[in-house]
Amino acid sequence: MTDQRAEFLAGERPEDVALFLADSFVSDDRLEQFGDPVADGTLIVVDGERGRNAFQAATGTGAMEFAKSAMSTEGEIDDDLAGAQCPDAGEDGDHETQFVFAFAEEQNEEVGGIYADGDVIHAYAQCTCGTAFSDRWNVTEA
Repeated sequence: MTDQRAEFLAGERPEDVALFLADSFVSDDRLEQFGDPVADGTLIVVDGERGRNAFQAATGTGAMEFAKSAMSTEGEIDDDLAGAQCPDAGEDGDHETQFVFAFAEEQNEEVGGIYADGDVIHAYAQCTCGTAFSDRWNVTEA
């Protein structure tokens, strides 16, 4: 795991975003030079603007538009961001993670809830079945 990835997962890079792109979704060997090869894909941590642009280029969807659409369905995204469990996995069909988009938000006691407890990772995933879903957690829980 690169230092950038470890720092992101610890909530220390709130200006950056993380992207997991499954090998089955994007087959471009050049991705590995920008991030960590992980089982079934590549995980990249880059500054927010470049990351949102890379997400759009890879998926054809705006990052924040995708996040907004995924917020209505809760699922479980791995705390290392390299995969997820689709909430519809009990149904027939293929349920593999295509991609994950994530960002960290600094602790904010005024907002309350989990935001008062520490930095929060917001993660959004797309499954091969078409389901988009979200998860969030305090970095202290990861």
